[in-house]
Amino acid sequence: MKIEEFPKITVILRGYNYDQVRLITELLVKYGIKSLEITMNTENAFEIIKKIKEEFGKKIFIGAGTVINMENTKEAVKAGAEFILSPIMLEKEILEYCKSKEVLTVPGAFSPTEITESLRNGADIVKIFPAERLGSKYISDITAPLGELPLMVVGGINKNNVNDYFKKGAKYAGIASGIFEKEDILNEDREKLENTLKSFINNLEI
Repeated sequence: MKIEEFPKITVILRGYNYDQVRLITELLVKYGIKSLEITMNTENAFEIIKKIKEEFGKKIFIGAGTVINMENTKEAVKAGAEFILSPIMLEKEILEYCKSKEVLTVPGAFSPTEITESLRNGADIVKIFPAERLGSKYISDITAPLGELPLMVVGGINKNNVNDYFKKGAKYAGIASGIFEKEDILNEDREKLENTLKSFINNLEI
């Protein structure tokens, strides 16, 4: 996967079963959201990634989230993950392994030092996490001296603030509970899920 192909919005699903993930994936494809992350602290995460990739892989990019070690990385890549995200900085060995497999890496960072170190070590995108704690102005504050950076904001991002993060310089956003209500996913309430997704998309200014 090439970074030029990576969508601006990634939907993050944590702790849902295959049927629930499949329903969300179906709706994302229908409305043109082209990136989905399934976190490692989801039961049967690798199996879900594999099955979703097999069915929807030509219509949406599938990635693995909450990846924190090489074991997770290799299993995720084996399952078909096209990108991996982490809440923490990733070891250079992991970044190099993913690059050899043409898998994009999005390690987490909080400070300008962590951001620049990850990029120097070969990260494709750096995930600012938890972004809401820092605020959108943080993005413009750090890009003022450091220049344009491939930053993804994750943590507390929703339809009410996502546009502001983009305006301040973020290139990508990862959104978990900021789109869908958990109960609607658990209940597989297609109508409510579809309505909230449409509301989110209609609010986007990208």
